[in-house]
Amino acid sequence: MKKRNLVPLIILLVISMLGAFAGDVPTKIVTEGINSGDTAWLLVSAALVLLMTPGLAYFYGGMVNNKNVISTMLQSFIAMGVISVLWVVIGFSLAFGDDIGGFVGSPTTHFMFKGVLDGPVFGTIPFALFAMFQMKFAVITPALVTGSMAERINFRSYVLFIILFCIFIYSPLAHMTWHAEGILFKMGVLDFAGGTVVHMSAGWAALAGALYLKRRRSLMEDHVLPPANIPFVLLGTGLLWFGWFGFNAGSALSASPLAVSAFATTNTAAGAAGLAWVLFDVARGKKVSALGFCIGAVVGLVAITPAAGFVTVPAALFIGTIAAVISNYIAHLRTRSTLDDTLDVFPCHGVGGMVGMLMTGVFATSGVNGLVTDQGLAFGETTLFINHVIALVGVSVFAFVGSLALLKITDLILPLRVSEMDEKAGLDISQHDEFLVEA
Repeated sequence: MKKRNLVPLIILLVISMLGAFAGDVPTKIVTEGINSGDTAWLLVSAALVLLMTPGLAYFYGGMVNNKNVISTMLQSFIAMGVISVLWVVIGFSLAFGDDIGGFVGSPTTHFMFKGVLDGPVFGTIPFALFAMFQMKFAVITPALVTGSMAERINFRSYVLFIILFCIFIYSPLAHMTWHAEGILFKMGVLDFAGGTVVHMSAGWAALAGALYLKRRRSLMEDHVLPPANIPFVLLGTGLLWFGWFGFNAGSALSASPLAVSAFATTNTAAGAAGLAWVLFDVARGKKVSALGFCIGAVVGLVAITPAAGFVTVPAALFIGTIAAVISNYIAHLRTRSTLDDTLDVFPCHGVGGMVGMLMTGVFATSGVNGLVTDQGLAFGETTLFINHVIALVGVSVFAFVGSLALLKITDLILPLRVSEMDEKAGLDISQHDEFLVEA
């Protein structure tokens, strides 16, 4: 057994021993003020959000070639394990611990979930439920990034990168956006369910990864390999769409009319975007495709995420449509360039998230959510929109430059890209000794 192969196991054993012997014991579980209906809805929502990660695995797995299906899907599943552990140890504390300068939480506040089980009621739900609901967001974000680096990234390096990404990119952005003392929160930036924190951060990290890893060997040799399984993509889209109701409507943190509104805007934007994508394809002379509708629907879900609880249902129609058209056009430009973003993560999640953020600054209204103090541009006010433009630029620079730095650090520790021989053989067999058995 190689010594370097023992290191990850030793780290997990140390963390587990800390949990067993140094973990915090709750003093008294708070029950006063908890609403059972809200708690039940958030428990279901948290489960729905976690289901999105296996959905993403099918969505991505169906789009890569046959040699890389298992490895691509595993990258999503392994995030469920890695980030779940990291969130308990330090991630939640970095995101929602005591404020440090408006940028990040103190790592000691909730280290090893200290003070979480017996924490104060968060609105009308247990504090621990809020922590677990937020964990599901942290899980799917680095999994989204994998689509840009598929078919050429070293698995061990990927695991190290998502750990660093969660600590240095995701958790600080969550703190800045959703913590009461966060710099973006105090600016008045609105992000209902993670358009900035989740999709923009993943999109910019994906662009950084595609640039850093460069093109796949198959593309350099002009070997265009077809998607492995379109029905997988359809299944993944269904799971993502289903889970997204927990993602967005659950972010109301209550079983309330606001949750219903977010539910309605989510479905409306997804439907409009799926149609807009394929109709834009048709206008450009292409045929209606299952892959096109699926990608479009996901873009709509991405774009409505920051706006879901702040805009009207008719506004969601516009947001979904315009996001799909813009993302489709950017994806088309990407295919004409040398950028190898394997599954168009940046055009879909990065661009979709930015469109959604700007549209929130246009259509947010206090008529939907009383927390909106500065209404959107469509209602004659400019403050919110200007703040969103400033935040968009700041978050983009932070996520892109930070991700590039983390990729370089990861590459220095473990080579990020597999060898030419391993890439040619396929990551399923070269990284995992597993492969699909063709019927």
